[in-house]
Amino acid sequence: MKTDALIELLARGAGPAPRALVLRRLSPAALVGLLASALVAVAGFGALPAAMFATAVPWTKMAYAGALALAAGWLTARLSRPAAPTAGPRRATVLVLLAMTALGLASLVFTPAGERLDGLLGKSWSSCPFSVLALSLPALAAALWAVRGLAPTRPRAAGFAAGLLAGSAGAFGYALSCPEASPAFVAVWYTLGIVFTAGLGALLGPRVLRW
Repeated sequence: MKTDALIELLARGAGPAPRALVLRRLSPAALVGLLASALVAVAGFGALPAAMFATAVPWTKMAYAGALALAAGWLTARLSRPAAPTAGPRRATVLVLLAMTALGLASLVFTPAGERLDGLLGKSWSSCPFSVLALSLPALAAALWAVRGLAPTRPRAAGFAAGLLAGSAGAFGYALSCPEASPAFVAVWYTLGIVFTAGLGALLGPRVLRW
């Protein structure tokens, strides 16, 4: 019998892993990754001026990243437990992404036609996704470590979810330094950086999460 088939067979009879154990591993890893991303962002890129926090600009970014982190964390927790259903967290993740997409499109609609491209690209579109990816690496390492100590039976999917969680943490940290104001910019370039991190997690998952 092949290893994958044996794992699947064992997982069917194992039942879900204890939820408390999953939370005890994932929650500290997510918090450490988030703090590391925020510290590196502020140290490397500088903090936003305090006056900007009187506007909705940074709060919108952090709300998006935070909501996506919660949904991705829920999905990661489910994929860390054999036989756990994932429909709920998958729907929550998609809803967060759709909500940010809708907000980005609405911002473009209400922006004068001659300014829409500037709003979409900002001044840092070419570097933003890679900055988010770089800031996500500590969180990705922590999330993969946490999931590895649990019982994922779909390592690629679990790696993708861990990457989505890490990318959201990186985006949250980057929001503390990024001066771009357009929701459309966030919807496209922040999301692209998060997706890059999720893709990296999916690539690493079969290597580091197999048991």
